[in-house]
Amino acid sequence: MRVSIKLKFSVFLAALLILTVVVLSSLVLRGIERNQQSQIEGILSQQTRLVNLNVRQSYYTESVHLDQDVFLQRNGRRLAQELANSTGLPIALYNMTGQQVGASFASGESELVQETLDYALHNKIAYHEQGDTLLYAAPLDGPDGQMGAVWIQYPVQSYQDFYARILQLFMWAGIAVVALSFILGYLFYNRFAVAITRLKKSADFIREGNYITESPLKRKDELGELGQGIYYMSTSIQQNITAMHAEQQKLQLAIEKLQALEKQQKQYIGNISHEFKTPLTSIKAYVELLDMYKDDPQLLDDATSNIGKETERLYEMVEKVLHLSALEKYDFENQAEDVEVSALLEDACGRMRGKAEKFALNMELDLEPAVIRSDRESLMHIFINMLDNAIKYNIPDGVIRVKSELRMQERQAIIRIYNSGTPIPAEAREKIFEPFYTVNKDRARKTGGTGLGLSLVKQFVEKQGGTITLLSGDPEAGEGVTFQLMFPLADSSLQVRNKSE
Repeated sequence: MRVSIKLKFSVFLAALLILTVVVLSSLVLRGIERNQQSQIEGILSQQTRLVNLNVRQSYYTESVHLDQDVFLQRNGRRLAQELANSTGLPIALYNMTGQQVGASFASGESELVQETLDYALHNKIAYHEQGDTLLYAAPLDGPDGQMGAVWIQYPVQSYQDFYARILQLFMWAGIAVVALSFILGYLFYNRFAVAITRLKKSADFIREGNYITESPLKRKDELGELGQGIYYMSTSIQQNITAMHAEQQKLQLAIEKLQALEKQQKQYIGNISHEFKTPLTSIKAYVELLDMYKDDPQLLDDATSNIGKETERLYEMVEKVLHLSALEKYDFENQAEDVEVSALLEDACGRMRGKAEKFALNMELDLEPAVIRSDRESLMHIFINMLDNAIKYNIPDGVIRVKSELRMQERQAIIRIYNSGTPIPAEAREKIFEPFYTVNKDRARKTGGTGLGLSLVKQFVEKQGGTITLLSGDPEAGEGVTFQLMFPLADSSLQVRNKSE
């Protein structure tokens, strides 16, 4: 049997209210009962003091002082009647033996009455309720100590009626409150049940493959947050499915790119074959000439020199191809360390200075200290290749300018290598870093260029987290070629700079 959540909540609220009303009623009624008891005790205590005062006054006004017991025997009836008239309450007097010496009413003897009286004769106050009357017994004090006991009957019907009215009021008020609260609670929880039903319909709507365009609930509570969550979930599912379609399209593009790469690979192999064929053809031609003219010393010198150059060119080409291929296929472990760029540049320039002087080139350095996190050997390889290119493609009596600077705001180390050679045409600027691409094929063969150096440098730079770009000449010299390298600064360089500031 299915019980709705609003009925469950309403029943729970009703049970909670009933418990609350019962507890509060019990506490209030107990407080009223204690207040009535305290009020009655105060009134009877005051009446007892009044009785004792009247009895002592009567004792002292006697012409002849008698024994306390004899005084009670003679004046008990009169005193009981007078005290009853003055207090308005039925009163009975007893001596120390428990004998009644006077009463304003016809009292009946019982075990409970006798027990209560015994407490009073032992100088204690005792009382008990009998029907609508409270039977009260207290010590009767004389001039020489306790002379007996006084018995008072106090009506408590008014107190009982008041207590009964309050009890009835609580009962009817509790019933009314519980009934009204149950109705209001049922209506209140019905709003929650409707909200939960809307949430369930939204979840079913999403489960069927549809999506919601807004939150099913406009509330500022937990149910509203749940509605927002369902809306976000629907949006996320929709976005994920859209992303899956986008990934499918990317996969299709990747397949097309792979096909293009396959075409490029064939072209790459063709370029390698063509580049290898030129020096091999030269070597083969000299071998055939040597076979035909073995005794020609001039031919032997020319062949030895040219075959050596072509062999060196082949060796360099094979080495770079293998290195470039390895960089593209494998992620070699870099021995990253803090490297001081200016010191490494000075070292690289020192190694290449002899070759620069051979071609009558002037090398200028303007270096600012900077520390980057990089592999030292890879960095040296980059600098050597860039300097070698600057020497090969320079003009006679030209200049090579190496400059490094620190950009703290960008947290970059900037290195510019300028050579005064022929500027690179605009149409070749985008292709300069492609394998086997050379601006001037004839000049590349004369200088031993393979078209692989810049491609290899670009791979090295990117693996160190840097970038390489070709600038338009040099801002100071005008014509020429300038390559710019950018590397992120190491943390130690930043800390040192901050301390100095």
